[in-house]
Amino acid sequence: MTDALSELDFGDDGLVPVVAQDVDSEEVLMLAYANDEAVERTVETGRAHYYSRSRDELWEKGATSGHTQAVESVRMDCDGDALLYRVRQTGGACHTGYRSCFYRTVEGETVGEQVFDPDDVYE
Repeated sequence: MTDALSELDFGDDGLVPVVAQDVDSEEVLMLAYANDEAVERTVETGRAHYYSRSRDELWEKGATSGHTQAVESVRMDCDGDALLYRVRQTGGACHTGYRSCFYRTVEGETVGEQVFDPDDVYE
């Protein structure tokens, strides 16, 4: 791990929150979590890796769906307890088929674009 990344605070659960942001539009695409191995793989490969809390496993974004994230840069916040992946998103970032996971307002209005049918991608 690089010098700056060795300063990351992974917290009591061994995870750090990661915001994925489109490098061109600056749209926030998703929030996920990463452990040290996921961050290392992301830096080494240039492809976004995360840690699934529900499945308790490492995963590469798009390995199943083909909706990948090519990571242009990884930024660390001032406290060293959160990361920002600046990415080039292929397809949708959200497993529900939307480009961004943040596709609806708290009032329930859909404001995002659905770019694929999840039934066609996931079994």
